[in-house]
Amino acid sequence: MQHAVDVEHIVELLDDARRAPSAGFSQGVSFLVLADHAAATFWDVTESRGWFAQRQPGLLNAALIVVPLADPSVYAERYSLPDKAGHGLETASGWPVPYWFADCAMATQNFLLLLEAAGLGALYFGIFRNEQALLDRFGVAGGVRALGAVAIGYRAADDRPSGSAANRPRRPLESVVSVFRDQPVRGADSTESD
Repeated sequence: MQHAVDVEHIVELLDDARRAPSAGFSQGVSFLVLADHAAATFWDVTESRGWFAQRQPGLLNAALIVVPLADPSVYAERYSLPDKAGHGLETASGWPVPYWFADCAMATQNFLLLLEAAGLGALYFGIFRNEQALLDRFGVAGGVRALGAVAIGYRAADDRPSGSAANRPRRPLESVVSVFRDQPVRGADSTESD
């Protein structure tokens, strides 16, 4: 059974989540909150209802769906201003790493942590079909990208971890972290003899 989630509470959490780091304080991240019939529309427009019905049917009962949005044009505009100009980042194509996605990911991670702390269930997942049709449907400006979606609700009493995290081991720490410490460098300026 679906339990209501207070939309105003979600907006408060998003207010905190949006305070993530932002390249040049560009603040090109926003969130689309879909409730009630709008949430049902999400599944239809993205053609994902059938896939989730087969694999995670409970997800279709999510009370809300939040779509994190990244706007590359905000970053290009910010980096064309005098205090940032000169880096070659005045256009989105000039960015070797698209920080609008990095900033949006950080804000989304903040949001997921806040949802967990609030005792809500959440699942972040990708939008693999009809992203632009979805954004057009809800009046999102052209050029803005959806980073994925977060389905929100209350966990079922028997909810257990599932999906890839439940059946794939986490990589060992030593394969993820490399630590280097300063060491004397031997070279042309070295006073040591070979």
